[in-house]
Amino acid sequence: MGDPTVTSLEDRDQAAVPGSSTAARDLRYLRRLRTPHAPRLWFEIVLIAVSYWTYSLIRNAVPEQRREALRNADWIWRTEHQLGLAVEKSVNHAVNSVSWLIVGMNYYYATLHFVITLGVLVWLFRSHPGRYAATRLVLFVTTGAALLGYYLYPLAPPRLMRGGHFVDTVMVHRTWGSMASGDLKHVSNQYAAMPSMHIGWSLWCGLTIFALATVPWVRVLGLLYPVATLVVIVATANHFWLDAVGGVLCLALGFAVAWIWYGALPYALPKLPPSPSRAPD
Repeated sequence: MGDPTVTSLEDRDQAAVPGSSTAARDLRYLRRLRTPHAPRLWFEIVLIAVSYWTYSLIRNAVPEQRREALRNADWIWRTEHQLGLAVEKSVNHAVNSVSWLIVGMNYYYATLHFVITLGVLVWLFRSHPGRYAATRLVLFVTTGAALLGYYLYPLAPPRLMRGGHFVDTVMVHRTWGSMASGDLKHVSNQYAAMPSMHIGWSLWCGLTIFALATVPWVRVLGLLYPVATLVVIVATANHFWLDAVGGVLCLALGFAVAWIWYGALPYALPKLPPSPSRAPD
């Protein structure tokens, strides 16, 4: 007779292969980890608060390498001229001549970056819980990649360039605007312009709204939001348009990681997470 401790075919298979029982448990745990689940409010609040605090801490702890940052800004400006696409100064001066417009853009730059992103997260949490974790992962990976960019490639924004003749619109119009201007500039890294997270986050918001919203005009607004943000970051002289390209690349990495982890793009996942009884073993 066989070993009396082996009571089933599964037990015999696991007994025949050393460590197979542990491997099977690890596989089941990994499957459960990768299965979309209903988010918990208290956990998400703590996670987002701690993550943003950590992001701000690390971003502002990156050495402000002024000389290298200015040198990199000069290189980008020359490169854009060679490409025939050095449009930032023209946009900056043209929009700055319309006081009400540039003041509005200053406040847009300072507030919507956070308000819209948090609003989309709340909407996902309430209306698309099965897609929430994967879409949030995209945002987190995007932001993490940006932090690496700030460390490896310090870059001065156009308004701080030597001889660039850009207008620092917050300083000129004395608006409460960028954390990198006025009285708040001492608590924010002045030379963390590449990549632009205003673009990375706004494009994340726009794509999420376009993919998941059901009202046509809301979907259109979703697509217009990152376009408007691009105009704002250039008009206020806070970024080169190439910084926006960096933000897009960071976002692409975020989507790639989410696709690898979940086996699908976040928007293709079920709207509602599977019930515990139907979750994969």
